[in-house]
Amino acid sequence: MKLWEGRTDGNTAVAADEFNSSISFDRRLYRADIEGSIAHAKMLGKQGIITEDEAGVLTEGLLGILSDLESGALTVDAGAEDIHMFVEEVLTARVGETGKKLHTARSRNDQVALDLRIYLKEQTEKIKSALCELTAAVTDRAEAHAGTIMPGYTHLQRAQPVTFGHHLMAYAMMFLRDLDRLTDCARRMDSSPIGSCALAGTTYETDRAFEAELLGFSSVSENSLDGVSDRDFALELLSDLSIIMMHLSRFAEELILWTSLEFSFVELDDAYTTGSSIMPQKKNSDMAELVRGKTGRVYGDTVSLFTTLKGLPLAYNKDMQEDKECVFDAVDTVGSSISIFTGMIKTMTVRTENMRAAASGGFINATDFADYLVGRGLPFRDAYKVSGKIVARCIADGKTLETLPLYVYREYCPLVDEDVYGAVDLDACVRRRRSYGGTAPESVLRQATFVREALRK
Repeated sequence: MKLWEGRTDGNTAVAADEFNSSISFDRRLYRADIEGSIAHAKMLGKQGIITEDEAGVLTEGLLGILSDLESGALTVDAGAEDIHMFVEEVLTARVGETGKKLHTARSRNDQVALDLRIYLKEQTEKIKSALCELTAAVTDRAEAHAGTIMPGYTHLQRAQPVTFGHHLMAYAMMFLRDLDRLTDCARRMDSSPIGSCALAGTTYETDRAFEAELLGFSSVSENSLDGVSDRDFALELLSDLSIIMMHLSRFAEELILWTSLEFSFVELDDAYTTGSSIMPQKKNSDMAELVRGKTGRVYGDTVSLFTTLKGLPLAYNKDMQEDKECVFDAVDTVGSSISIFTGMIKTMTVRTENMRAAASGGFINATDFADYLVGRGLPFRDAYKVSGKIVARCIADGKTLETLPLYVYREYCPLVDEDVYGAVDLDACVRRRRSYGGTAPESVLRQATFVREALRK
C-alpha cells in the first residue's frame, strides 16, 4: 500500500516503482527526517492541532525509530519509496492511528526541503572543520619553511626567487576564502521551509517560527512557493565545493610535479603513494592524482544540478529528486579529498637542498639586478634591457649573475660596482621583498599570523 493512494489506485509498474524510488540514496537523511518530524509533532501539539498526549506518542515513537536505526535493530526497507515514507510507515505500525496524524499541516515537498537543509547545514560545518585543519597544516609547514628558497614560476618557467613558505601561504589564503564562502552559504541555508506545505501554506494555525527554533534555524522562508521550489542553497554549496576542489587540484598538480625526479622538491610519505605493478622503482603520487581527477566529478555534480533546475516551473517537480545524489556525492568527495590532502601535507618531506639548487639556475635574480641598476639611476626600461643582455652573456659564457666577473658587468653598464654581488644574492633577493604580502621570511610569518587569527574567529 502506498500512502498517496486515493486519486489513483497506487498499482504502479514494478519498473516504475524502482525508477521512482529514492530510498537508495536519501536513506542518509534519516536523522534529519526524524528530527524534523519530532519538531513538527511538538509544534502540532503546542498549537492544539493534535493533543499534547498525541504529540508525546509521536515523539517517543520517532525517538525509538532513531535509536533502533542507529543501533542496527531496525534497517531501512530498500523497497520503500523514500526515507520519509519509510519513517512514517514504521511509526504508524508502532504507535497505531496516531502515527497518521504526523503529516498534518505538512507535505513531502516542504519535508524534503527541510531534511536537505538540515543535512547540508551539518555537512557544511564538517567540511569547514576539515578545511580549517588543512589550512592550519599548510600554515605550520609554511612557518617551518619561511626562509626556504625555491624558484617561483610564471608560465611554468623559473621567474623570481620565493620561499617555500610563501608558496604554501598562497594556498592557505585560498582556503581561507573557501571557508568564508562556506560561512556565507551556511547563512543563506539557515532558513526553514517547513510549513510551506505543498506550495501554498496551510489552513491550520501553525507556528513556523517555533518549529524552526526547535531545529536550530535562525529564520523561516518568507514565501511558501519559494520554500519548496528552489535548491539554490544546494547549488551555492556545490559551487563553493567546486572552488575548493579547484584549489586542491592546483595544489595536487604542483605536488605531482614536485615529487617527480625532474623536480624532487618534496617526497610524499609512503602512506599516500602507491607503486607500480610492473616497474619496481616507481613511487606514484596517486592520492594527489585522484584529488585532481575527482575535481571533474564535483564539477559534474554542480553542472548536473544547474541543468536539472534551469527549466523547472514552480513549484515542486519530481525532477528535484535528482538534487540529492549530486550534492551527496560532492559532499563525500570534497570531505575525503580534504582529509587525504591534510595527511599528505603533514607527512611530506621537503627537499630544501633541491629547491635551493633549482633556484640557483635560470637567472631568477635578473629582476633584482635590474632593480639594482634603477637604484643607480638608470630608468627601469633601460635597466631591463641591460639585464637581459647580461643574462644572454652569462648563458654564452656558462656563468651566472653571481659568478660573472665585474669587468664584464661594466662592459654593459659602467654604473655596476662590487656591491652588485650582494644585490643578486638569492637570500638577499628574498629578504628585500618585504612589501606587504611579499616573500620575505618576516612577511611569510606575518601571513601565517593573519591566517591563524582568522581561523580562531
